Amino acid sequence: MRINPNVTADLLASLANAQNEQNTAMLQMASGRRVNTPSDDPSAAAILVQNQAQSSQADQFLRSADSVQAQLQTTDSTLNSVVLALQRAISLGVQGANGTLSDANRASVVGELNGIQDQLIGLANLSFQGQFVFAGTATQAQPFVADATQPSGVRYDGNAGTNSVAVGDGVTMQVNLPGSQIFAAPGSDMFRAVHDLITALQTNTGIDPAVTGVRAAFDHVTAQRVFYGNAMNQLQSQQTYLNNDKLLLSEQENAVGGADLAAATTNLLSAQNARSAALAAAGKISQLSLFDYLSY
Repeated sequence: MRINPNVTADLLASLANAQNEQNTAMLQMASGRRVNTPSDDPSAAAILVQNQAQSSQADQFLRSADSVQAQLQTTDSTLNSVVLALQRAISLGVQGANGTLSDANRASVVGELNGIQDQLIGLANLSFQGQFVFAGTATQAQPFVADATQPSGVRYDGNAGTNSVAVGDGVTMQVNLPGSQIFAAPGSDMFRAVHDLITALQTNTGIDPAVTGVRAAFDHVTAQRVFYGNAMNQLQSQQTYLNNDKLLLSEQENAVGGADLAAATTNLLSAQNARSAALAAAGKISQLSLFDYLSY
């Protein structure tokens, strides 16, 4: 019979193995993941790295989409205020066309219309996160400036460009229309229409055609506003897609790298028992002599 004179090395190896299995089981239970380091499962780890990259990209697109959504909602709300202001201008024009209106009352109407014109300039100079929304791509320049030398009394300093934002892999969205298209289109220039209405009321001539001009501007702005409604619907669909994609990635990550908690618990108990047995055996080594081994 051959006897191993140095069982200490074997016991230490058993202890180390049991400790390693115990640590692995505890880590799986704490993290909920089966694959915590590439060495746990190299092929699964490679899949998880790619999965995490795709999930991170989806998060980035969702952040962009959230910012775009806030801008679109703010812009649409501003255009609603423009529409309401133009409605009030039409109502004032109809009121001013009443032949029984006194000069003093007509002057009061003109004063309110001047205020509406100032309000419209302010609304058309909407700024979102430090950028002018209706300036085309010249987002650092205030697009509309009061200028008495212009027929409408307002000058446009923006351009006719549009801005786009990536909200998906290969998916970009146009997020604005130039202010010249919305507010100052030929034949539908709201500033010119309100300016002409003010002039008509001051001279008490041509009020009805001037009111018609404001109605045309109202119809045009309302039609342009549809772009923002469509953009918000498109963005919502993209956000739904991205969130569903993240859910699928999360399910895949759990399937590939998620821990089986029941199995991890069993492995932990087994490792603890193995460690306890190794420690108990180690405690008896010093009590045994060669004759003890020979007696077996």
